[in-house]
Amino acid sequence: MRVAIVGAGLAGLACAKYLVDMGHTPILMESRDVLGGLVAAWKDEDGDWYETGLHVFFGAYPNMLQLMGELGIDDRLQWKEHTLIFNQPEKPGVLSRFDVPDIPAPINIITSILRNNDMLTWEQKLRFAVGLLPAIVRGQKYVEDMDQYSLLEWLRMRGVDERVNSDIFIAASKALTFINPEEVSATVPLTALNRFLQERYGSKIAFLDGSPTERLCQPIVDYVTERGGEVHLKRPLKQIVLNPDSTVKGFLIRDLDRGEEELVTADAYVSALPVDVMKVLMPEPWKGIDVFQKMEGLEGVPVINIHLWFDRKMTDVDQLLFSRSPLLSVYADMSNTCAEYANPDRSMLELVLAPAKDWIDKSEAEILAATMEELHRLFPNHFGGEDPAQLLKSKIVKTPRSVYTASPGRQACRPDQATPIANFFLAGSYTMQRYLGSMEGAVLSGKLAAQAINQRYEHGVSSTTPPREPVAV
Repeated sequence: MRVAIVGAGLAGLACAKYLVDMGHTPILMESRDVLGGLVAAWKDEDGDWYETGLHVFFGAYPNMLQLMGELGIDDRLQWKEHTLIFNQPEKPGVLSRFDVPDIPAPINIITSILRNNDMLTWEQKLRFAVGLLPAIVRGQKYVEDMDQYSLLEWLRMRGVDERVNSDIFIAASKALTFINPEEVSATVPLTALNRFLQERYGSKIAFLDGSPTERLCQPIVDYVTERGGEVHLKRPLKQIVLNPDSTVKGFLIRDLDRGEEELVTADAYVSALPVDVMKVLMPEPWKGIDVFQKMEGLEGVPVINIHLWFDRKMTDVDQLLFSRSPLLSVYADMSNTCAEYANPDRSMLELVLAPAKDWIDKSEAEILAATMEELHRLFPNHFGGEDPAQLLKSKIVKTPRSVYTASPGRQACRPDQATPIANFFLAGSYTMQRYLGSMEGAVLSGKLAAQAINQRYEHGVSSTTPPREPVAV
């Protein structure tokens, strides 16, 4: 069976991979000249990589880890020491660590919190633990029900100390969703906490050993094409062409190299496009359908990723760091964390500016100046004295619409992968799956879309029952 897929981000790539595993023939088309979507990366004129985002992999990413294992590339993940590290703005240059011991969950996470005396008092730790108890005891159903509240509202309802929010949850919210606790649905950070508290290595972090485009996306393409599938770059979707009964007749695709248009036909069709693009390309006859109407409540969040190359080592920390800065979210010295970017003498800091809504339209010069001002606070020893650190070059990547904005009430807007249109399916981390907007969510959504296609065509195209989510392994 031929399946046409538009969008070669992780969702579209994963969908194609699992379709060929089921014996189908995916035809995957991407509008840009680079793979990866929200994990895309490019080389600059010096041969240095810069990326769409600062991408880290967690132990609580079972579908991503399974995918990489099936491709034989799981050794490309560089696992770091099991710890979470926070800057202390009130003590420039000082880091606070939550070192997680290698003992069963959730005792390991609880122990890491109890051992940390830099950020929270014992009273605050106790309130924190009591506040989290319902999420631990009552499980994911309770967590999903909390989508009606912002994280800040939920913390106040649970009597969690305000300093826990300022010290822990502002950093966590910005890292997970690129927005602040007063804006984010309580469901999102509570889902992450649930995974971390239930899985021994759930909060352990890994970095890819090179660029996502080459080290993760290209192996999926090779896997798909070796088994008869097709992957085409520079082939944007212009229109979803419909039959009289509103099913899909074909994808009208532009070939940017030849300047021609082609109607690509298949047995089934998948949009793995970002939700904002899918809304723009939505066929008029579909706009009255409830599932598609609800998608109007979803939109991508703006994100800015910043790369700074310095003439010396700024830090020897080989790990993700939570900046606890009002401007920056998380950062890492990629010359320490990533094998391909390694440099013993110089640093390449990759930083996420979040929330970015007030910055996305500003010039790169303004963004760079504000970032450097924050770095003077983070690394005061490097920018003072007679020989301050010198910035060699910078790259700034703006994504005006990234993962969906996870504000309260968005869960009800997220569609299943199987739509009411008999031969049309959706993939993307905005679709309904338990890992929300993330690389793991994108991979899982692609897998679920492939399963939905296989299930629907096994039982006839009239079936619209969504697939059951696979058990995490």
